[in-house]
Amino acid sequence: MGKNRPIKFRILELFLDGERHWNYEIVSKIQEEYNMKSAYGRDSINFDIIELASGGMLKDVEQKVDEKGIYKKDFLLHKYEITDFGKVRGSDACLRYV
Repeated sequence: MGKNRPIKFRILELFLDGERHWNYEIVSKIQEEYNMKSAYGRDSINFDIIELASGGMLKDVEQKVDEKGIYKKDFLLHKYEITDFGKVRGSDACLRYV
């Protein structure tokens, strides 16, 4: 979908569905869309999600240890939701507004 769009904008767009998403769900979708299938690409996308959360655009709502190796075995997984600030910033970046 948003291959020419900056990755952080696309991440926000995915959260505009109003649902909560695990980081590995978003990472795998972005990896596929942007052809970033390496471990480096995976971790770079995850870092983008962390930056969006630290900037107040996403909120960390749940955590669990990756016991099955879905993302990285024994890694802490995070579930996020978009904040009102994230919706406004997404709208400012010309994403669809909820």
